[in-house]
Amino acid sequence: MNDQSDAPRIPRTTPQKSATFDDYTLSEIRRAAATGLYDIRGGGAKRAVPHFDDLLFLGASMSRYPLEGYREACGTDVVIGARHAKNPIRLRTPITIAGMSFGSLSAQAKEALGRGANAAGTSTTTGDGGMTPEEREHSNLLVYQLLPSRYGMNPDDLRKADAIEVVVGQGAKPGGGGMLLGQKISERVARMRTLPEGIDQRSACRHPDWTGPDDLEIKIQELREITGWRVPIYIKVGASRPYYDVALAVKAGADAVVLDGMQGGTAATQAVFIEHVGIPILAAIRPAVQALKDLDMHREVQLIVSGGIRNGADVAKALALGADAVSIGTAALVALGDNDPALEEEYQRLGTTAGAYDDWHEGNDPAGITTQDPALAARLDPVAAGRRLANYLNVMTLEAQTIARACGKSHVLNLEPEDLVALSVEAAAMAGVPLAGTDWIPGR
Repeated sequence: MNDQSDAPRIPRTTPQKSATFDDYTLSEIRRAAATGLYDIRGGGAKRAVPHFDDLLFLGASMSRYPLEGYREACGTDVVIGARHAKNPIRLRTPITIAGMSFGSLSAQAKEALGRGANAAGTSTTTGDGGMTPEEREHSNLLVYQLLPSRYGMNPDDLRKADAIEVVVGQGAKPGGGGMLLGQKISERVARMRTLPEGIDQRSACRHPDWTGPDDLEIKIQELREITGWRVPIYIKVGASRPYYDVALAVKAGADAVVLDGMQGGTAATQAVFIEHVGIPILAAIRPAVQALKDLDMHREVQLIVSGGIRNGADVAKALALGADAVSIGTAALVALGDNDPALEEEYQRLGTTAGAYDDWHEGNDPAGITTQDPALAARLDPVAAGRRLANYLNVMTLEAQTIARACGKSHVLNLEPEDLVALSVEAAAMAGVPLAGTDWIPGR
């Protein structure tokens, strides 16, 4: 009888986890099974999708002539809403601040956004829930959002606005309404929104007084009459069917269209919405621009894109693909102080870490930004936070300007698809630019 101890040992295979049922998926199954509740969070999509990093610029060399940065000017100014408005929006930079409500953000954060936007020569936006005096006082250019909820909406504030943005959808949740949980419905928020204090608020997913583009045209006319045709009217849509949505917005009379990709953030919604509804902004710009061109309205009706804009390179790439301006939300909050590693201990106590904190709906933000807790909100100095935001906006503008000069352009809006190549087949197909090293555009 052979001694089994002398038999050669067969090494065990290292256990392999499923790519489909990864650790996060398994934890979500267990959480759903234990609670019977779907997950709600803030922020934008965390899954990897084709984005601006998949594009590169072709700087000038022999066949193109660059601009000398110290001697030759490169413009960054943008005019939005000159189609119908007597007083279009005039910006020093093509980077604007997206709509984020008082309620989801503290009053100090809203003031800081206004201060930072002012210093950089751009606009900020109210968000759901109405206009605060602090926001109006510290914002030279304030865009007033008109959302399906109508929370906080009144004609007096409409007339105080420098532009009106009719929100049809958001990139994080196209087809879905907003959420503001009871712990953030303070006495002041409740009073502004005509809601009971401390009760969860869910916004409608569609406007109550119109159901299509013909009705929207009537609504736009009504808004123009209320404001004496002074201010531009924007239409904001979540990126899902950009060609048709942009075309219908133009037909309804919009002065500008805001197109928000799935990487765009939100204060709170179902996580399944954030990760599985809508399309990346990289995939949305080309069909939106095509719709404008087919209607002979490109550069006449401005296209503002948002959803994951992080730096001047992203700005320049969006403009090169045909946008007139971009809008930032999550990045602006980070510039104010959101997810600061200096607060790591407090994030740890909340069960998360700096850079991953997204429970904005709970109102416990140690940075004082996404909270209505008076003690936490008081931590944010609006003056210092506004200065940080202005610095960030100025750096982004300089970065976009530097790239435009390197491509031989005297204005950032002169950037064009010809200046770009893609690093992946997917990005090439979405953006409609050649795969690097080839003249091949997939699908053409």
